[in-house]
Amino acid sequence: MAKEGLPIVLPLLLITALCGIWFSRAGTNAAFAVLCFFAVLTAFTAFFFRDPERGIPSGEGVFVSPADGRVCQIVETEDPYCGGRVRQLSIFLNVFNVHINRVPAGGLVEVVKYNPGKFLAAWDHKASIDNEQTRVGINCGACKILVRQIAGLVARRVVCNLSEGQRVLRGQRLGLIRFGSRTDILLPLNAVIKVKVGDAVKGGSSIIAEIR
Repeated sequence: MAKEGLPIVLPLLLITALCGIWFSRAGTNAAFAVLCFFAVLTAFTAFFFRDPERGIPSGEGVFVSPADGRVCQIVETEDPYCGGRVRQLSIFLNVFNVHINRVPAGGLVEVVKYNPGKFLAAWDHKASIDNEQTRVGINCGACKILVRQIAGLVARRVVCNLSEGQRVLRGQRLGLIRFGSRTDILLPLNAVIKVKVGDAVKGGSSIIAEIR
């Protein structure tokens, strides 16, 4: 389980244990209902913060998905860090997806910037521009890429564990977004996209693009 989930899961475990003690002594339907509620809530929260190991693909010029979820948009846009026109690939994460974000390609972290904003639903394409987010720019040598961790209607906490000047590897854990959210990756136009809108991807293991 991701360490970021411990401050939430541990108190819920304690509450569930106390409810169990209450039910063992009272034996009422009300006590049982409360116990079941907190037991289910604790189990779901632990499930949400799961952090499975992933097999990271090898090979030159390969970009892996920065998140689990479904590809919801592939468009061209402008980005000053990447140096002009880029291709944006957006991934929508529902509450049942793993919410750990991963580094798409190895390189040097040059930008880590938090931008406050709105909390539009993550499937709304305006969320990429208007919503609260953290931008992570990585110089991969042959190109620059940008990952955006975007908060959604429910997700109001973006966690980024990287810092400027840090060297990172493909598939390395980048951070996480709590509950339903969106992750964008901005790639150079010469990158060959390997997925399409509607495809399910897994962070760190699904190849989403390649520069030949």
